[in-house]
Amino acid sequence: MPQFPTDILIAGQWRRGSGEPVDTIDPATGRVLATVRSATAEEVAEAAEAGARAMAEPAWRNLLPHERARVLHRIAALTEEAADELSALQTADTGKTLAETRALALSAAGTFRYIAAALETAEDALTPPRGAYLTMSVHEPIGVVGAINPWNSPIASDAQKIAPALAAGNAVLLKPAAWTPLVSLALGRLITRALDEFGLPTALLSVLPGSGRVVGDALVRHPLVARVGFTGGTSTGRSIAAVAAQKLIPASLELGGKSPTIVRADADVEQALAGVMFGVFSSSGQSCIAGSRLFVARGIYDSFVGELVERVRKLRVGPGTDPATQVGPLVHHDHRDSVAAYVDLARSEGARVLCGGTAPEGELHRDGAYYLPTVLDGLPNSSRTCQEEIFGPVLVALPFDDEDDLVRQANDSVYGLACGIWTRDARAAWRLARRIDAGTVWINTYKQFSAATPFSGWKESGLGTEKGRDAIRAYQRQKSLYWGTSDAPLPWAH
Repeated sequence: MPQFPTDILIAGQWRRGSGEPVDTIDPATGRVLATVRSATAEEVAEAAEAGARAMAEPAWRNLLPHERARVLHRIAALTEEAADELSALQTADTGKTLAETRALALSAAGTFRYIAAALETAEDALTPPRGAYLTMSVHEPIGVVGAINPWNSPIASDAQKIAPALAAGNAVLLKPAAWTPLVSLALGRLITRALDEFGLPTALLSVLPGSGRVVGDALVRHPLVARVGFTGGTSTGRSIAAVAAQKLIPASLELGGKSPTIVRADADVEQALAGVMFGVFSSSGQSCIAGSRLFVARGIYDSFVGELVERVRKLRVGPGTDPATQVGPLVHHDHRDSVAAYVDLARSEGARVLCGGTAPEGELHRDGAYYLPTVLDGLPNSSRTCQEEIFGPVLVALPFDDEDDLVRQANDSVYGLACGIWTRDARAAWRLARRIDAGTVWINTYKQFSAATPFSGWKESGLGTEKGRDAIRAYQRQKSLYWGTSDAPLPWAH
């Protein structure tokens, strides 16, 4: 059993927060794992001020890019070495399977390693002169940046913000979700250890658990916070964008989704069945990019959905610590109740519940936040069930007649985050991929990620981009320098 951290990281120091106590719950058993005291608004301010001072210290301010890259490589190594511990901690806190949480820990290590490599090879530019001067463009840190992350994949989300922010030369205030702070705190220990090994100020990172209403609001509004990166719900994202607009600071927002996954009549059926199930039921459906709307060509709709339902019924639901588990509990009993309420809404809208639609019975599942993988159909795409993000193991199936009908329905959503396409026809895949409103499209695969590939949402799914080589530049300000090369005096010299 991993050790559960309870101290939080404020201004480079580990100590008990002064805010409200928050119990973190094992969603598989309902047992309290640890009680973490939240940060207060005053402690957010303390962290911001300490971060600004740490940024100004010559040890960090004058560190060359390849030297900052060494720090990131060390964080990557420490994260990789601690992968088993981080995995066990995240499974206890979120309910995810150990296989998934280990992959997330290794993904976080890979993100630090990739960003280190990108930093080593980043270049500024000499721009073409248009007069008697030499012009160049350089990039500098923004300042203290705020990173606000959700509860569904904390360590991977943390790395996607912390790595480029530190690479760019900033200080970071991280606010993990109140329900799942433990693995973020553990990652914070590894990062401060690496900073300390290099003689760098540990106040470059603070990890500040607590509610969005208190900690999140104080972080976004603090005058020293010069950029915000947020992953979470669309309504909260709008509020953050409004504050950022008032402060005239940049914000990146990775928000909700209701992603279509498409099965054409020419698809490899076995491949598509496995991909559709993995796309929506892995992580118990608690993923912004979950393929939660299934569009199947009408000619194969009944046979495909019928076989899908038979296989979904056989998915193994249990605790994340069991190697046989495919679908773990939801993160919290309150969230399980929210998912159940959406299925009740679907019933009231006239949906057929083809499988699932309830919590599992039996001693194993009695105290946990479990919900059976659920497949619905019989609803129009205009229904609330098809339009609103459920964030749970719920799939709604719809038929389509032709490509234009498919594109019209798939794009009839306020979201535009992801899409999956299952087909043997490369030309059709290309055509559909270009016509669908989504920041990421997977073809004959799903939920594959690369630190080197930009990730973004369209429409109400977000603003800005994470990952890729440009992730570092998103945490920097650009400055132009002009060097005069002429001996002739400027006008008005006399």
